[in-house]
Amino acid sequence: MTAVTDEDQGKGDGTGKPDGRADGRWDDGLIARRAAAAEAREAEETAPPTPAEDDAEPQVEAYAPADGPLPTRLDALRELVGLSRARLDRETLAEAGRVLDEAAARQRLSSRHTVIAVAGATGSGKSTLFNALAGAPISDTGLRRPTTSQPIACSWTDGAAGLLDRLAVPGRLRRRPHPGPAAFDEALQGLVLVDLPDHDSAATEHRDQVDRVLALVDAVIWVVDPEKYADAALHERYLRPLAGHAEVTFVVLNQTDRLPGEAADLVLDDLRRLLDEDGIALGEHGEPGATVMSLSALTGDGVPELREMIGRFVSDRTAATRRLSADVDAAAARLRKVYVADGRPGLGERAREEFTDRLAEAVGAAAAGQAAEREWRRNASRACGTPWLRLWRWYENRGLPGSLDRMGQALTPPEEELTARQRVEQAVRIVADDAADGLPGPWAQAVREAAFTGAQGLPEALDELAAKAGTPGASKRGGGTETGRSTVPQLGGRPPKPPRPKWWPAAVLAQASMTLLQIFGGLWLVGQIIGVLEPGLVTPALIMLAGVVGGPLVEWACAAAIRGPARRYGQDAERRLREAAAGCGRARVLDPVAAELVRYREVRERYVTVTEFSTTGR
Repeated sequence: MTAVTDEDQGKGDGTGKPDGRADGRWDDGLIARRAAAAEAREAEETAPPTPAEDDAEPQVEAYAPADGPLPTRLDALRELVGLSRARLDRETLAEAGRVLDEAAARQRLSSRHTVIAVAGATGSGKSTLFNALAGAPISDTGLRRPTTSQPIACSWTDGAAGLLDRLAVPGRLRRRPHPGPAAFDEALQGLVLVDLPDHDSAATEHRDQVDRVLALVDAVIWVVDPEKYADAALHERYLRPLAGHAEVTFVVLNQTDRLPGEAADLVLDDLRRLLDEDGIALGEHGEPGATVMSLSALTGDGVPELREMIGRFVSDRTAATRRLSADVDAAAARLRKVYVADGRPGLGERAREEFTDRLAEAVGAAAAGQAAEREWRRNASRACGTPWLRLWRWYENRGLPGSLDRMGQALTPPEEELTARQRVEQAVRIVADDAADGLPGPWAQAVREAAFTGAQGLPEALDELAAKAGTPGASKRGGGTETGRSTVPQLGGRPPKPPRPKWWPAAVLAQASMTLLQIFGGLWLVGQIIGVLEPGLVTPALIMLAGVVGGPLVEWACAAAIRGPARRYGQDAERRLREAAAGCGRARVLDPVAAELVRYREVRERYVTVTEFSTTGR
């Protein structure tokens, strides 16, 4: 047996203990190994009994009280994702889906345990700190890089097998702390400590393992050293993106024994400054946030204080809940741009009225009202006019060249008929833009698609309405309907004529009397001219003049009397056509747009529920 020199005792795993023994004793030779085995058996006999890991019943406890915010937020996030699948692409919802899956997986496992990862860069001393916390040289340390190639776990109590399976830690790399004060510390019962590979390792698979495990653990201890504490890779790739996880983050400045005098305090202050620039809240003065401290894992200076902090953190049993809440906050922050609108989007009454006005203009409601009014006046003039005027109008209605009706048709601008379809399309585009104004991109696109899809066939439907109302040129306005069955509200034909005024028969009788007077006076004069009657021009002339003058006077009085009923008739025709066009536009365009807006409001309410109890202020 070779004697152990002081120089040999200074070698080992970097803990300052001989041959890697944390307690400073040598273990070379059979006698030493038997003595160590006997001590281990004695420690197991004196230690309180703990169930075997394989025989232990699954430990499943609630993370928070039944009325806690996390279950409500997770349910709201789940509903949010479900309602948004038809409107948002898979990549946008991928992170939220991952958070839901990981939350469900974590809640199925033991809540008695808190999984904390020890992460750091090459040469930061994270494995040395891991061994110091475990009280045994579990993780290899040395000058060869990378030293840690796979995650190594140390569990203080049984029942953590499911958690370690989730982290994909091999069975051969699962350890228990060395029997001693650290192993039997009541505050550390339930701790699962995981030593990760270097996050800046040259081996890509090592970095991939770090990223994978960091997404699954309940908390993380970042170990930095005086040389790399400001490394851009650490801050930009990890600390800054995980700023919302400050409550489950420890940042430890290691190797302070290498700094002279007050240099350790200066470096620690600069580290706090960098963390603040990264957006990480610092847990100072009793406020929630990240724990920042300095220590030396090699000399043990500051390690007991860190172990005490970890003990309080583990005893609280809320690390998993806080981690999941921070994950929900991060997922919600990424989704903010697709759920939060600029202002108050919607379809107001003004936009609806303007849309109805444009459809009424496109369908020619005003022209239809004016035509109905003219028709009412014409019918009244025919009933109350003189026979000679009615004969003249009959002559006009024969369609001879130069007739007023043909002149009126010739005055109709052909471009209005050609642009009716464009007017409908413009009305749909304007109302869609008004409804989508301020909405996030995907929902604005959904609103426009709903409007344009519903507007297909709208010009033909409005043309059918115009044809039913008797609007001139309606068959040319929209190009005609493509199907023989009407899918628009029925007008029931032309609006019914109002009942004739009570004075109308009297006016007709008066007009007939004036005509008879003209005929009687004319015949009297003719009889005097041919000598049948005695001469006397004054009396028949006066009778004939009374008929000639009285007929136009009666017609003028009737024209003044029918002005109001004719106007009301035309307004009623315009109103009916306008309401029919509005109903058609509402059924085809406004209702689908309103349905999309209601769907957005539903997902917006779910998003508000997700962010209402945010622990990071996001």
